Amino acid sequence: MLRPASLRALLGLALVALGTVAHAQQVAVEEFSLPNGMQFLLVPRSDQPNVVSAGWVAKVGSVDERPGITGISHFFEHMMFKGTDTIGTREPAKDAKYRAEQKAIRDEINRIVWTTQYERFNRGEIDDPWNPANDTQELRVLRGKLDALIKAQQGRGDGGPASGTIVKDEFDQVYTKAGGSGMNAFTSHDLTCYFITVPSNKLELWAWMESDRLHDSVFREFYSERDVVHEERRLRTDSTPTGRFQEQFDAMFWASCGYAWPVIGWPSDLNSYTFEQAQEYWNTYYRPGNLVGIVVGDFDPAEAKAFITRYFSRLDAGTKKPPPVVTLEVEQLAEQRMNAEGDFPPAIEIRYHTVPAGHVDSYPLDMLSEVMNERTGRLYQGLVEGRGVASSARTMSDTRKYAGLFAFEAETRGDATPEQLEQAWYEELAKLQQADLPERELRKVKNRVAAGNYRRLENNMSLLVQLAFADALLDWREINDGPKKYEAVTAADIRRVANKYFTPQNRSVATFRRK
Repeated sequence: MLRPASLRALLGLALVALGTVAHAQQVAVEEFSLPNGMQFLLVPRSDQPNVVSAGWVAKVGSVDERPGITGISHFFEHMMFKGTDTIGTREPAKDAKYRAEQKAIRDEINRIVWTTQYERFNRGEIDDPWNPANDTQELRVLRGKLDALIKAQQGRGDGGPASGTIVKDEFDQVYTKAGGSGMNAFTSHDLTCYFITVPSNKLELWAWMESDRLHDSVFREFYSERDVVHEERRLRTDSTPTGRFQEQFDAMFWASCGYAWPVIGWPSDLNSYTFEQAQEYWNTYYRPGNLVGIVVGDFDPAEAKAFITRYFSRLDAGTKKPPPVVTLEVEQLAEQRMNAEGDFPPAIEIRYHTVPAGHVDSYPLDMLSEVMNERTGRLYQGLVEGRGVASSARTMSDTRKYAGLFAFEAETRGDATPEQLEQAWYEELAKLQQADLPERELRKVKNRVAAGNYRRLENNMSLLVQLAFADALLDWREINDGPKKYEAVTAADIRRVANKYFTPQNRSVATFRRK
């Protein structure tokens, strides 16, 4: 039987071995580009036989927006599932007529709201220019006409579903009948990604379906879908205890760059998008040169390239290139504080401005976060078990395309206060600022990071998402190069970034107290 010291040594050797395997992990990616500029990343592998995870990335997110159209990237995520003149309608010509009539009425509604209703709001006569309860008689009539057209198009009028032109959820139905699963999409600050898993013998269907919606999306239900987004916003933000406070904290933290507004957008902007603005956005960010297709799984590369060439080549390259994001985040010169009261446990969040993805300091910052996290990390040992002031505590290193942040979050335990959590964080931080991390502790964290990187590549869909983020923020090769950079981080690097970025003037503190 092994003595405890020998057992620990054996486990340590096993962790080092696992770290070595993960560190050496290389994803074999074949790059393939079409003449129209669309790039594809192909990763054939047979770990999951007879299935393929496939998707595409639009290199656009909320950071590319501006006041007036905040949330439009996320709104496009909804629009892309509404179909084309082939998918989603039983009568394309009649459906187009409905859309044109709806646009004419909605344009007039916008004109009245932006003038009459905004003026009434500015004078203090009404509390919300977009609330139908505050409508003028003219607006009520127009809303009634628009609602009637929407119901007729959807088949919710007197004629029943068959009288409408929309085939609800047909995009999903076609995939599901063909054995597809997990069809979904997400929008972040820096990218929008659409993905699904299909049987290997349905890869041609995927190529046709996705190229069709990129070629011929008609923005069906452009006006009625806003209600769906508003409801999503209500559930995710307005109805959660800290949702709106988090939005306010974001807006306070980011002083100048495009990360200041929420991905889902401000409510008044959700109401205000025009069809012309959407078309311009589409022609700028959803053209082949700004798109990357990703295929991972059990497929023949030659056959996949033939399908891709046949269907995605029909996409027009367009003439308008995405403009560069030029507004950099300004330097924070003084501490900021937000004091929130509501129906939530006492808690605290402390943020610091850091660096964008790929910056040389992003890797030691990520490692510093790992040192703090998990049950063996310093926060659990120091705040949860040690001082007993926190029920939970964690850090997050969030490196985005154009800027970054580092956050500490914790909830109180028992009679502890947010002030005690804040002080405990500064004490734990000071330890890293004043002395190098012990080599054994750093080695353990590196092994955990390496193993995590390795595990994230085992599943086809997980690998697809990792490639999507890597390519949108930096380059897909980061998926292979990143582990080496984490392995190269030293204790001196961690101590250096802890002193460089975690200063009083660079922090913003949000304190949450139960009302």
